[in-house]
Amino acid sequence: MSVEISKLASGLTVVTDKMPHLETAALGVWAGVGGRDEKPNEHGISHLLEHMAFKGTTKRSSREIVEEIEAVGGDLNAGTSTETTSYYARVLRADVPLALDVLADILANPAFEPDELEREKNVIVQEIGAAQDTPDDVVFEHLNELCYPDQPMGRSLLGTAKTLRAFNRDSLCDYLSTHYRGPDMVVAAAGAVDHKQVVAEVEKRFASFEGTPGPKPQAAMFGKGGTKVVHRELEQAHLTLALEGVPQNDLSLFSLQVFTNILGGGMSSRLFQEVREKRGLCYSIYSFHAPYTDTGFFGLYTGTDPADAPEMMEVVVDIMNDSVETLTEAEIARAKAQMKAGLLMALESCSSRAEQLARHVLAYGRPQTVEELVGRIDAVSVESTRDAARALLSRSRPAVVALGSGRGLDTAVSFAEGLTRARAKARLH
Repeated sequence: MSVEISKLASGLTVVTDKMPHLETAALGVWAGVGGRDEKPNEHGISHLLEHMAFKGTTKRSSREIVEEIEAVGGDLNAGTSTETTSYYARVLRADVPLALDVLADILANPAFEPDELEREKNVIVQEIGAAQDTPDDVVFEHLNELCYPDQPMGRSLLGTAKTLRAFNRDSLCDYLSTHYRGPDMVVAAAGAVDHKQVVAEVEKRFASFEGTPGPKPQAAMFGKGGTKVVHRELEQAHLTLALEGVPQNDLSLFSLQVFTNILGGGMSSRLFQEVREKRGLCYSIYSFHAPYTDTGFFGLYTGTDPADAPEMMEVVVDIMNDSVETLTEAEIARAKAQMKAGLLMALESCSSRAEQLARHVLAYGRPQTVEELVGRIDAVSVESTRDAARALLSRSRPAVVALGSGRGLDTAVSFAEGLTRARAKARLH
């Protein structure tokens, strides 16, 4: 694979990876702006702007946008996250210029017609309603609020019906011009692409995106933890637990990821084997770690019968505490193999590769090589993983949210304080 990167005079970065065996290309625009960049009166505007991107420009109607891409067999999509917003396409080799033209058009020349805006705001209100009907979405909304109180990081990406109603064309134009700046944007492409051609097309079509970087978001401050029980008549009790993790540039990131995988990253993980396979307490249980620019979020989720919630949480806490000091070489090796396989398998998809390139440029200023990433995974040891796990359990008080019905939920969340035993261990090392 041949990765090439160019920084244009506007500050915008173009990064490509030519994959000669492919006849298709994945390409997109990634902007370093997301939910955490929103002021209180802008709650949900990043997501609304992403929706409005396909609702017409000064050159194309919303129908013409999708018809032009689908007429050549391609597809368009977009996504909003905490720190980034992306707009991307998958097309055949010959249609890369067309895809770049459409992507530039929807960002540089959006129409934001009032009727379309009102319709799309109503669509998102329906999306909010759908999320409120999904318990595992609701429980994580409450968990984020508990972890990042009174901060953009703790708010839902969707916004609220009230904040959405306040947005108009001027709101979207102001947000776009403030945050979609050349130095904060990456055009990434992988597959059947030619770097020089992509650079030439981007220089021509994205010329309006220039200037100084946009404003930095509010620094994230992980909260004081604690517990919250949300009562709702449901068949299951939904249990979540969070701890402050580490940011993207932290040296312990890969060791913490190994610990997370051993704990609840797959069917061979300790939590899955003990809670589901041995005890039959749940259908789903998993843990994850999401690194951000200046913080990290370790999370754990499971659903169980309300009557089993206290036992479930007690077992989860015991396994977490025990795992810190009893990790084995075999578990470390298995988790590292899973991470390397996931990395290398992703390289076989041009869509995954384009996204990875863009994420690396936004996070690190350059794409990290496969050799670098594999080397960092290989460098993880039993001791470095234990150190990362001890730091995780001592860095913050746990935040725990339970959603469901029954008296057992209050008892269940109280068991999370048992993680303080791990903090005591950490102080001894």
